Amino acid sequence: MYGKTMGRPKRADEAGGIYHALNRGNAKAEIFRKPEDYAAFERILADGLSQYPCRILAYQLMPNHWHFVLSPTEDGGMSNFLRWVSLTHTMRLHAHYATAGEGHIYQGRFKSFPIQDDEHFLTVCRYVERNALRAGFVDRAEDWRWGSLARWLAKPEPEPKLLSGWPIPRLPNWAQRVNEPLSNDEMKAIRWSVKRGAPYGSETWVESIAKRLELESTLRPRGRPKKKQRVTQEVEKES
Repeated sequence: MYGKTMGRPKRADEAGGIYHALNRGNAKAEIFRKPEDYAAFERILADGLSQYPCRILAYQLMPNHWHFVLSPTEDGGMSNFLRWVSLTHTMRLHAHYATAGEGHIYQGRFKSFPIQDDEHFLTVCRYVERNALRAGFVDRAEDWRWGSLARWLAKPEPEPKLLSGWPIPRLPNWAQRVNEPLSNDEMKAIRWSVKRGAPYGSETWVESIAKRLELESTLRPRGRPKKKQRVTQEVEKES
Protein backbone atom coordinates (compact mmCIF):
# COMPACT_ATOMS: atom_id res chain seq x y z
CA MET A 1 0.00 0.00 0.00
CA TYR A 2 2.80 2.38 0.77
CA GLY A 3 5.44 1.04 -1.62
CA LYS A 4 6.71 2.92 -4.65
CA THR A 5 4.77 2.64 -7.90
CA MET A 6 5.38 3.98 -11.38
CA GLY A 7 3.94 7.38 -12.15
CA ARG A 8 3.80 8.77 -8.64
CA PRO A 9 5.09 12.32 -8.31
CA LYS A 10 7.97 13.06 -6.01
CA ARG A 11 6.80 13.86 -2.47
CA ALA A 12 8.18 16.98 -0.80
CA ASP A 13 9.05 16.32 2.86
CA GLU A 14 11.84 18.63 4.00
CA ALA A 15 12.72 19.65 7.54
CA GLY A 16 11.21 23.04 8.31
CA GLY A 17 8.74 22.95 5.42
CA ILE A 18 4.99 23.31 5.88
CA TYR A 19 2.62 20.86 4.21
CA HIS A 20 -1.06 20.09 3.91
CA ALA A 21 -1.78 16.35 4.09
CA LEU A 22 -5.04 14.53 3.35
CA ASN A 23 -6.25 10.96 3.29
CA ARG A 24 -9.66 9.35 2.87
CA GLY A 25 -11.31 6.10 3.78
CA ASN A 26 -11.28 3.40 1.11
CA ALA A 27 -14.19 4.06 -1.29
CA LYS A 28 -14.95 7.07 0.93
CA ALA A 29 -16.04 4.75 3.75
CA GLU A 30 -16.15 6.07 7.31
CA ILE A 31 -12.94 5.82 9.31
CA PHE A 32 -14.50 7.42 12.41
CA ARG A 33 -17.90 6.03 13.40
CA LYS A 34 -18.34 7.35 16.94
CA PRO A 35 -16.72 9.82 19.36
CA GLU A 36 -14.52 7.11 20.84
CA ASP A 37 -12.97 6.53 17.40
CA TYR A 38 -11.94 10.18 17.12
CA ALA A 39 -10.55 10.18 20.66
CA ALA A 40 -8.58 6.99 20.00
CA PHE A 41 -7.10 8.52 16.86
CA GLU A 42 -5.98 11.60 18.77
CA ARG A 43 -4.19 9.31 21.23
CA ILE A 44 -2.50 7.65 18.26
CA LEU A 45 -1.41 11.08 17.07
CA ALA A 46 0.11 11.86 20.45
CA ASP A 47 2.01 8.56 20.43
CA GLY A 48 3.25 9.28 16.93
CA LEU A 49 4.47 12.74 17.88
CA SER A 50 6.52 11.23 20.68
CA GLN A 51 8.32 8.98 18.19
CA TYR A 52 8.58 10.91 14.93
CA PRO A 53 10.05 14.36 14.13
CA CYS A 54 6.91 16.18 13.05
CA ARG A 55 4.78 19.07 14.34
CA ILE A 56 1.00 19.47 13.97
CA LEU A 57 0.02 23.05 13.19
CA ALA A 58 -3.64 22.48 12.32
CA TYR A 59 -5.91 19.51 11.69
CA GLN A 60 -9.49 18.33 11.32
CA LEU A 61 -10.87 14.81 11.58
CA MET A 62 -13.97 14.10 9.51
CA PRO A 63 -16.08 10.92 9.35
CA ASN A 64 -14.39 9.60 6.21
CA HIS A 65 -11.16 11.61 5.94
CA TRP A 66 -8.67 13.83 7.72
CA HIS A 67 -6.68 17.00 7.03
CA PHE A 68 -3.39 18.05 8.60
CA VAL A 69 -1.07 21.03 8.30
CA LEU A 70 2.31 19.66 9.35
CA SER A 71 5.93 20.70 9.64
CA PRO A 72 8.58 17.96 9.87
CA THR A 73 11.66 18.75 11.93
CA GLU A 74 13.77 16.24 9.99
CA ASP A 75 13.75 15.34 6.30
CA GLY A 76 11.12 12.65 5.79
CA GLY A 77 9.48 13.33 9.15
CA MET A 78 5.99 13.90 7.77
CA SER A 79 5.93 10.68 5.76
CA ASN A 80 7.27 8.61 8.64
CA PHE A 81 4.77 10.14 11.07
CA LEU A 82 1.71 9.71 8.86
CA ARG A 83 2.72 6.24 7.72
CA TRP A 84 2.94 5.10 11.34
CA VAL A 85 -0.30 6.86 12.29
CA SER A 86 -2.20 5.34 9.36
CA LEU A 87 -0.93 1.82 9.95
CA THR A 88 -1.57 2.02 13.68
CA HIS A 89 -5.06 3.41 13.08
CA THR A 90 -5.79 0.64 10.58
CA MET A 91 -4.77 -2.07 13.06
CA ARG A 92 -6.77 -0.40 15.82
CA LEU A 93 -9.96 -0.23 13.71
CA HIS A 94 -9.66 -3.81 12.50
CA ALA A 95 -9.15 -5.02 16.07
CA HIS A 96 -11.96 -2.90 17.52
CA TYR A 97 -14.55 -3.74 14.86
CA ALA A 98 -13.33 -7.31 14.18
CA THR A 99 -12.87 -6.57 10.47
CA ALA A 100 -9.41 -8.03 9.89
CA GLY A 101 -9.11 -9.38 6.36
CA GLU A 102 -11.96 -7.26 4.99
CA GLY A 103 -9.81 -4.87 3.00
CA HIS A 104 -7.99 -1.57 3.32
CA ILE A 105 -9.14 1.19 5.66
CA TYR A 106 -7.52 3.97 3.61
CA GLN A 107 -7.81 4.59 -0.13
CA GLY A 108 -4.01 4.63 -0.46
CA ARG A 109 -1.10 6.80 0.57
CA PHE A 110 -1.85 10.29 1.76
CA LYS A 111 -1.77 13.31 -0.56
CA SER A 112 0.25 16.40 0.32
CA PHE A 113 1.51 19.73 -0.97
CA PRO A 114 3.96 22.41 0.29
CA ILE A 115 2.63 25.72 1.65
CA GLN A 116 4.33 29.13 1.74
CA ASP A 117 4.73 30.46 5.29
CA ASP A 118 2.78 33.69 4.79
CA GLU A 119 -0.90 34.51 4.26
CA HIS A 120 -1.17 31.34 2.15
CA PHE A 121 -0.45 29.29 5.28
CA LEU A 122 -3.28 31.12 7.09
CA THR A 123 -5.64 30.44 4.18
CA VAL A 124 -4.91 26.71 4.26
CA CYS A 125 -5.42 26.61 8.04
CA ARG A 126 -8.80 28.30 7.59
CA TYR A 127 -9.63 25.75 4.88
CA VAL A 128 -8.75 22.89 7.22
CA GLU A 129 -10.38 24.23 10.37
CA ARG A 130 -13.69 25.08 8.69
CA ASN A 131 -14.08 21.67 7.02
CA ALA A 132 -16.88 20.45 9.29
CA LEU A 133 -18.70 23.77 8.94
CA ARG A 134 -18.47 23.61 5.15
CA ALA A 135 -19.88 20.06 5.29
CA GLY A 136 -22.83 21.24 7.39
CA PHE A 137 -21.98 19.23 10.51
CA VAL A 138 -21.91 22.29 12.80
CA ASP A 139 -23.21 25.86 12.83
CA ARG A 140 -19.85 27.30 13.91
CA ALA A 141 -16.41 25.97 13.00
CA GLU A 142 -15.29 25.93 16.65
CA ASP A 143 -18.20 23.63 17.58
CA TRP A 144 -16.49 20.70 15.83
CA ARG A 145 -14.60 19.02 18.65
CA TRP A 146 -12.21 16.96 16.54
CA GLY A 147 -9.89 19.62 15.23
CA SER A 148 -7.29 22.23 16.04
CA LEU A 149 -9.61 25.24 16.28
CA ALA A 150 -11.60 23.86 19.21
CA ARG A 151 -8.35 22.74 20.87
CA TRP A 152 -6.70 26.12 20.42
CA LEU A 153 -9.71 27.99 21.82
CA ALA A 154 -9.90 25.71 24.90
CA LYS A 155 -6.79 27.27 26.49
CA PRO A 156 -5.19 25.24 27.94
CA GLU A 157 -5.24 22.67 25.19
CA PRO A 158 -6.95 19.43 26.29
CA GLU A 159 -4.97 16.24 26.74
CA PRO A 160 -3.32 14.75 24.84
CA LYS A 161 -1.36 17.81 23.73
CA LEU A 162 -1.07 17.80 19.93
CA LEU A 163 -0.53 21.34 18.65
CA SER A 164 2.67 23.28 18.01
CA GLY A 165 3.14 27.03 17.62
CA TRP A 166 2.66 28.64 14.23
CA PRO A 167 5.42 30.12 12.07
CA ILE A 168 3.44 33.38 11.80
CA PRO A 169 0.84 34.87 14.19
CA ARG A 170 -2.84 34.14 13.78
CA LEU A 171 -4.85 37.07 12.51
CA PRO A 172 -7.04 38.91 15.05
CA ASN A 173 -10.47 37.37 15.67
CA TRP A 174 -9.18 34.10 14.26
CA ALA A 175 -12.28 31.99 15.00
CA GLN A 176 -14.49 34.51 13.21
CA ARG A 177 -12.16 34.47 10.21
CA VAL A 178 -12.33 30.67 10.08
CA ASN A 179 -16.12 30.90 10.01
CA GLU A 180 -15.99 33.17 6.95
CA PRO A 181 -16.02 31.30 3.61
CA LEU A 182 -12.92 31.27 1.46
CA SER A 183 -13.14 33.07 -1.86
CA ASN A 184 -13.78 31.10 -5.05
CA ASP A 185 -10.21 31.78 -6.17
CA GLU A 186 -8.80 30.51 -2.85
CA MET A 187 -10.90 27.34 -2.99
CA LYS A 188 -9.98 26.70 -6.62
CA ALA A 189 -6.25 27.12 -5.92
CA ILE A 190 -6.29 24.89 -2.83
CA ARG A 191 -8.29 22.16 -4.57
CA TRP A 192 -5.79 22.21 -7.43
CA SER A 193 -2.94 21.78 -4.94
CA VAL A 194 -4.80 18.93 -3.21
CA LYS A 195 -5.45 17.19 -6.53
CA ARG A 196 -1.99 17.62 -8.03
CA GLY A 197 0.30 18.02 -5.02
CA ALA A 198 1.26 21.45 -6.36
CA PRO A 199 2.88 24.01 -4.02
CA TYR A 200 0.49 26.66 -2.69
CA GLY A 201 1.82 30.21 -2.43
CA SER A 202 2.70 33.26 -4.48
CA GLU A 203 3.52 32.73 -8.15
CA THR A 204 7.24 33.38 -7.72
CA TRP A 205 7.46 31.15 -4.62
CA VAL A 206 5.58 28.33 -6.33
CA GLU A 207 7.88 28.41 -9.34
CA SER A 208 10.98 28.50 -7.14
CA ILE A 209 9.95 25.73 -4.74
CA ALA A 210 8.63 23.52 -7.54
CA LYS A 211 11.97 23.74 -9.31
CA ARG A 212 14.01 23.12 -6.16
CA LEU A 213 11.90 20.16 -5.01
CA GLU A 214 11.43 18.73 -8.52
CA LEU A 215 7.68 19.30 -8.47
CA GLU A 216 7.33 21.07 -11.83
CA SER A 217 5.08 18.27 -13.11
CA THR A 218 2.48 19.12 -10.45
CA LEU A 219 1.97 22.55 -12.02
CA ARG A 220 0.80 21.06 -15.31
CA PRO A 221 -2.46 19.21 -16.06
CA ARG A 222 -2.15 15.45 -16.40
CA GLY A 223 -2.30 13.74 -19.77
CA ARG A 224 -1.39 14.74 -23.29
CA PRO A 225 -2.51 18.15 -24.58
CA LYS A 226 -5.53 18.24 -26.89
CA LYS A 227 -4.84 17.60 -30.58
CA LYS A 228 -5.32 21.23 -31.61
CA GLN A 229 -2.96 22.36 -28.85
CA ARG A 230 -0.35 19.79 -29.90
CA VAL A 231 -0.52 20.96 -33.50
CA THR A 232 -0.10 24.58 -32.41
CA GLN A 233 2.91 23.61 -30.30
CA GLU A 234 4.51 21.81 -33.26
CA VAL A 235 3.94 24.83 -35.52
CA GLU A 236 5.52 27.11 -32.91
CA LYS A 237 8.54 24.80 -32.71
CA GLU A 238 9.04 24.92 -36.49
CA SER A 239 8.57 28.69 -36.82
